[in-house]
Amino acid sequence: MIPEHYFFDTFHGKRIHLGVTGSIAAYKALDLTRAFLRLHMQVGVTLTDAARKFVTDLSFGALGADPLFNDMFTTGMNFDHLEPAVADAFVVAPATANILAKMTHGLADDLLSCQLLAYPGPVLVAPAMNPRMWSAQATRHNWDILGQRGIRRVEPDCGHVACGDTGQGRLAPIDEIFIQTLAALAPQDLRGKKVMLTLGPTREYFDQARFWSNPSTGIMGASLAIAAALRGAEVTAITGPVDIVLPAMIRRIPVGTAREMFEAASDVFPTQDIGCFTAAVADFRPPPCPTGKFKKSGAPLTLVFEPNTDILGTLSASKNETQLTIGFAAEAQNLEENAAAKLTRKNLDLIVANPINVPGAGFASTTNRVLVMDRHGRTESWPELPKTEVAWRIWDWISMNTP
Repeated sequence: MIPEHYFFDTFHGKRIHLGVTGSIAAYKALDLTRAFLRLHMQVGVTLTDAARKFVTDLSFGALGADPLFNDMFTTGMNFDHLEPAVADAFVVAPATANILAKMTHGLADDLLSCQLLAYPGPVLVAPAMNPRMWSAQATRHNWDILGQRGIRRVEPDCGHVACGDTGQGRLAPIDEIFIQTLAALAPQDLRGKKVMLTLGPTREYFDQARFWSNPSTGIMGASLAIAAALRGAEVTAITGPVDIVLPAMIRRIPVGTAREMFEAASDVFPTQDIGCFTAAVADFRPPPCPTGKFKKSGAPLTLVFEPNTDILGTLSASKNETQLTIGFAAEAQNLEENAAAKLTRKNLDLIVANPINVPGAGFASTTNRVLVMDRHGRTESWPELPKTEVAWRIWDWISMNTP
């Protein structure tokens, strides 16, 4: 299942053409079609003769795909081989060794290969085949040439395949093919930028069994990380202890405590263009437990908490004249006043503040309502929106207001 934070409204209305070739993995193309249609994209599909041994045109049509193509000559003289030219991206998934060879050498002996040869836009291929076919010298040669031509490639996964062999050859996860397709459609206004994000909570342990933390799920940070990567940035995500999926295009550094997050961010940030600090870092930590685990004794438990390093304030104060920092503020009251003070106090270029005591905003919600302020005095209040949409708008702000 594709995670919710992979669905960005900005792609509504885009047109995808999907080529499906003869692999046992052809049925997974139905899930990919369903995901595109959920974003209200228009999806056309071409099935090869071999693909129709595994799935049917009717299956794709029942989901809402249109137009559907198979045989080049079923309707007499026509120009079906030119129809996908109106699509914004052409995706071949699963792609067999045969179609990779045809694409490499310009063969056009069936409808799909003709369409691919005539298509002028971005093409993505996601192969699926036996591991020995994938590792064959001819296949590797074809794969390299396609990459040199600018074809976006999603390498197959490792694991068991239908014939019983084990190795690299399984179709990549549908969520990875989906997000790579969105990257082919996205504006590349962040290309050349390096972006570091912190996301999720931190955990500060009382003892070996208990910790002090907060309900952050990391959805807002993950949405920002993915949006930046889609738009061409080189993204490093420093993630607290959250179970959240990130695509392979994002470098991930998992941490647990605030001190671990500070150490990781301190190592990464000096080489970055933008630091985006969405993590809900624990401001305080309990002292080390002397016994490994506190036992119930009937008496109150009293601990004196120590302050953690202010990650955002410390790194933002150290930035050079070309670096930007984005901070987040989760507030229970005085949202605008507290956000404005934090923007100045922590030397930020942009702050995104949200209330935590209203429905549809804050921790563990898929939506947010935010106040956005920058160092130049620009302020906007955004209504309740999916966190993916908030993330996209934040990068729009950065792209429009920075060199």
